[in-house]
Amino acid sequence: MKTEEAKPTAQAPLARIAEIGKHDGETVELRGWLYNLRESGKLLFPIFRDGSGTIQGVIAKNAVSPEMWESAKTLTQESSVIVRGKVRADKRAPGGYEMDVTDLEVVQRVPENDPYPISLKEHGVDFLMEHRHLWLRSPRQAAILRVRAEIIKATRDFFDDRGFILTDPPILTPAACEGTTTLFPVEYFDEEAFLTQSGQLYIEATAMALGKVYSFGPTFRAEKSKTRRHLTEFWMVEPEMAYATLDDIMELGEGLISHIVARVLEKRRAELTTLNRDISKLETVKPPFPRISYDEAVERLQKGHAEGKLENKFEWGGDLGSPDETFLSAQFDRPVMVHRYPAKVKAFYMEPDPQRPELALAVDFLAPEGYGEIIGGSQRIGSYEHLVQRIKEHGLPEEAFKWYLDLRKYGGVPHAGFGMGIERAIAWICGLEHLRETIPFPRMLYRLYP
Repeated sequence: MKTEEAKPTAQAPLARIAEIGKHDGETVELRGWLYNLRESGKLLFPIFRDGSGTIQGVIAKNAVSPEMWESAKTLTQESSVIVRGKVRADKRAPGGYEMDVTDLEVVQRVPENDPYPISLKEHGVDFLMEHRHLWLRSPRQAAILRVRAEIIKATRDFFDDRGFILTDPPILTPAACEGTTTLFPVEYFDEEAFLTQSGQLYIEATAMALGKVYSFGPTFRAEKSKTRRHLTEFWMVEPEMAYATLDDIMELGEGLISHIVARVLEKRRAELTTLNRDISKLETVKPPFPRISYDEAVERLQKGHAEGKLENKFEWGGDLGSPDETFLSAQFDRPVMVHRYPAKVKAFYMEPDPQRPELALAVDFLAPEGYGEIIGGSQRIGSYEHLVQRIKEHGLPEEAFKWYLDLRKYGGVPHAGFGMGIERAIAWICGLEHLRETIPFPRMLYRLYP
């Protein structure tokens, strides 16, 4: 059945709550939903939301028809409505404005005998995740999604403005990028394929064609992990540069993170307030970022263990775990770069340090406040022969990487890049406890619905 779209009247232009201050003293039309309703004698105080924000309305019984009063008084949570009224400034109101409602149309009334399941009381996480499609309407979740959108836009702007070309790698791949144990296999006609762990190998190819490129898309990891830092489906931005070194990408990552944080502080301060984020901790995120070698990180971790601040002693040669990253990052007020890891704990494609071949020219950016790695990158192996050797050492099928080896055979150059997990960046910037709130519909070890 086709429904005719409601049109704003000439006397009541259509407005968005996020920009309601532009209409102070004017009569406007809002289209949205009832978030909450409170009654006090001959006054009703409905709170409306329209996706851009919330505003409190005031309905006086003697200012509207009996029918409208009764209709408004019996409104149920999340009923969709079109309301008209005069906007006025009020310092006491959230957002600084209220609306004196003079007209209200109910588009769809939520039945009283089948009420909206997420009331304003407390609900358990499992219940909220089962109703994620509705939980997204809450002010907190909506604020997170707005910050997410701002971070994504800021990221694209950063690379676009610096001459990077967006190139899209495939999601279906014939082989692993970082080992086969964390891949989701899928049937691909008569072959086995995998959901991508990373677009990196493919954008190395486009970097050889275009110089500076980046990809931005979903990636998949089949790790059976239930920690707050893991999702099985998440989004990555991955820049790659020809004729670039480890130092180049460290500088690039530093610029990217600083740019994103500054944009969120500029554009989404209200959302950060909704999330009760300590904004002062973001205001310190400016270049230069501290840089420490893996060797120095090990010294700090071993000292922390000796002083009783870390339970387990960290031995040189291991990869950093969550407790290690948390301990290190807590010592700084902005992301810290840990560089030059042991090659044996890093991916096969990373260039060894010419001064110490046992080390890889790799870097991880660890976010402060215990949020851990948000960027991982490296200079890539430039030698054809060395890359063949590394592929064999990792037990990977050489035939599947023939095209990747071609990049070293035909015009190979020093090149480097990194990947930034968008959800981890969102969690840190928003101050969230778990990644499950950073994406509209999270996919986790035991979560595939809705």
